Amino acid sequence: MPADEKPIASVWTRPRRGREQLSREQIVTQAVQLLDADGLESLSMRKLGTRLDAGATSLYRHVANKDELIELVVDEVYGELEIPAADTADAADWRTPAARSAYSLRAMILRHPWVASVLGQVGLIHLGPNVTKMSERMTAVYRAAGFPSDETGHAMKTVISYVIGMATSEAAYLSLIARSGKSEREFTESLHSGDEQHQQTEDPEKARDDTFDYGLRRVLDGLQARLDEIPGNTAQ
Repeated sequence: MPADEKPIASVWTRPRRGREQLSREQIVTQAVQLLDADGLESLSMRKLGTRLDAGATSLYRHVANKDELIELVVDEVYGELEIPAADTADAADWRTPAARSAYSLRAMILRHPWVASVLGQVGLIHLGPNVTKMSERMTAVYRAAGFPSDETGHAMKTVISYVIGMATSEAAYLSLIARSGKSEREFTESLHSGDEQHQQTEDPEKARDDTFDYGLRRVLDGLQARLDEIPGNTAQ
């Protein structure tokens, strides 16, 4: 490395501090709780320090700034994902682990709606252990399905993009309902209160699930069609 070129600083490459009253794990746990309760706009080192009963100086011993803190909390919630192992012996059933991975990602975003707005800010240079593990396991599912090596990443990202897009919209909708103080059914019915022809018969949560599932199946149908075009693909 040239003498005038400095390595890019990252929270993942910084040595951890020794025994201290405040740990990185405590900081991340409280930061996630703060974000879940009040949203991304509420996150500041000062507010987090108050929750931890510690000064901002103590936090800066573990994270250099808010951007590094976001890297940590995003990696933390990615650790909640359940990504099935790729079954190389049954490549034809690739859709099952792919769908389960998609459902798990959607559920995580709905639990932590703030994460959708910061996904583009992390993982571009330094990947945390949970994000790396998730990406590797999910990539393995599409590789085992029979996608060519130069298409595996594209196939995975196509599904992830669909999930993030849908879940982000859902999260915004649910946040709006939460601010209204109504249940989802009450909110939905209030939208049609003046429509005499409208009858609320379907559970709104089930309606959202069905809409997501329909779109996911169509995306997987498209990827399956691509697999069927590949000569000699054993998953056909």
